[in-house]
Amino acid sequence: MAKLAQNFAKYVIHAKIDASGIVEKPDVIGAVFGQTEGLLGGDLDLRELQKSGRIGRIDVVIRINKGRAYGEVTIPSSLDASETALIGASLETIEKIGPCDAKIEIARIEDVRTQKRRYTIERAKELLRKVMDEGVPDSQKLTESIKSAVRTFEVGTYQGLSCGPDIATSDEIIVVEGRADVINLLRCGIRNSVAVEGSKIPDAIVKLTKEKVVTALLDGDRGGDLILKRLIAVGDIDFVARAEEGKEVEELTKKEIYKSLRDRVPIDQVKETGANASYKNIVESATEEEIEEKPTGAVLDENRKTVLTQMMNDLIGSRAAYLVDRSGNILTKVPLNEIGAVLDEYKGVEYLLIDSKINQAITDLALQSRVKYLIGMDLKEQVKGSATLKILTVKDLKG
Repeated sequence: MAKLAQNFAKYVIHAKIDASGIVEKPDVIGAVFGQTEGLLGGDLDLRELQKSGRIGRIDVVIRINKGRAYGEVTIPSSLDASETALIGASLETIEKIGPCDAKIEIARIEDVRTQKRRYTIERAKELLRKVMDEGVPDSQKLTESIKSAVRTFEVGTYQGLSCGPDIATSDEIIVVEGRADVINLLRCGIRNSVAVEGSKIPDAIVKLTKEKVVTALLDGDRGGDLILKRLIAVGDIDFVARAEEGKEVEELTKKEIYKSLRDRVPIDQVKETGANASYKNIVESATEEEIEEKPTGAVLDENRKTVLTQMMNDLIGSRAAYLVDRSGNILTKVPLNEIGAVLDEYKGVEYLLIDSKINQAITDLALQSRVKYLIGMDLKEQVKGSATLKILTVKDLKG
């Protein structure tokens, strides 16, 4: 016999039963089918309607109290309102259930679609609130977003060092610590920066400090102190600007970067007030031994290597990437060509695993999104990362 799920019914007939004796569920169902048969003609015969799926399962609940049976009958219907009302009215003609006199009364006919309408209205209100809370980005924000993405790919090189496109033509330059800093400055529209990319100051930087007006924009940590010591020792810089204590230049917002540059201090003033708390005695003489490389991040333990190796195995042939958080949970899986767009939507991405060889473009995306570990199948080319980004291959995980 065909069943009609209540979810697909238009109406539900609710009837109350009052029998003079004890009856059971089969007695009620037998009475419903038997005593209404032929009452409304062949088109509205309950057996035929149930076979065709227009009437659903008849559900009966019986309770016994002091020798009498009470209960409820529910019948889902996909007929129209008038036909459903006729079916309901026909139930009230039942006079006996089993051996007992009985009375059936229709309590109500429920329009299921009313509940759906109510849910639809409430859900629409909720969705509209979300849209209004998120708001529609104005044209200025959209334009700035596009410009930021384009600027990221403008990273060039100056004698092997990462730099902005205007480094050769600008009279003033900004010296930063790493490639990630150059990328962040480009996102903010600053095109005349160059990265030291290491603890030792390259000859190319030394030469630039003698030819141009130089501002050193450095991290607000001990690494920044050491780089500044070395720049003062071997170069001829003009101004010093620092990130807030504990922050790195690659983490700064546009507002914070411009504030740091506005608050830059002439190098003569720094030298005269070497004990100034802002620079922590950085003008003391520096030796080669004092200049240290920044740590490249915590070493992966064997358990984490095993988990990451399994994830890389799962990616093989998928041309996709996993975004993984610090706890090793997969945040999402995304096609390789959509990584740039999706990375901006997720916060706390610790690991970026890709089913591809690592190139400079994907490295720059990882740097821009402050990913800690970039893991690929192999290296496609020699890439420039950062002290804050660890670049690994499948072979490194197994080693």
